[in-house]
Amino acid sequence: MLKTCKYCGVVVYNHVCPYKNKRKKKSSEIDKFRSSKSWQKKREEIKKRDLYLCQVCIREIYNTRIKYNTKNISVHHNVPISENNNKKLDNRNLITVCSVHHEMCENNEIPREIIQKIINEQEEKAVLRE
Repeated sequence: MLKTCKYCGVVVYNHVCPYKNKRKKKSSEIDKFRSSKSWQKKREEIKKRDLYLCQVCIREIYNTRIKYNTKNISVHHNVPISENNNKKLDNRNLITVCSVHHEMCENNEIPREIIQKIINEQEEKAVLRE
């Protein structure tokens, strides 16, 4: 018996297509969290706290090229969610960084202690603004 494969043409009925897109793996809990409303809201709150600027660039450390960098910014978890799920929405664990510094943080090229110090400074400034 024959059937039609949209990638291979006419094939035998039990044909397994090597070209068919593989099904996406089920989303992990972390992936689900990253698309949640609570994370979207918290991420925006942290960017606002940090004035939509990379907090490493503005301090001109770790290969900064542009001091007032607002391009390709994201919010980084200093202590990863996989290590401590309870800190995933904790302001004292989150910082706005550019893509270059985010990658450096993820690769431990910028020590967590340095990032934590910057986060603490940002939180203190936020309290003073209130």
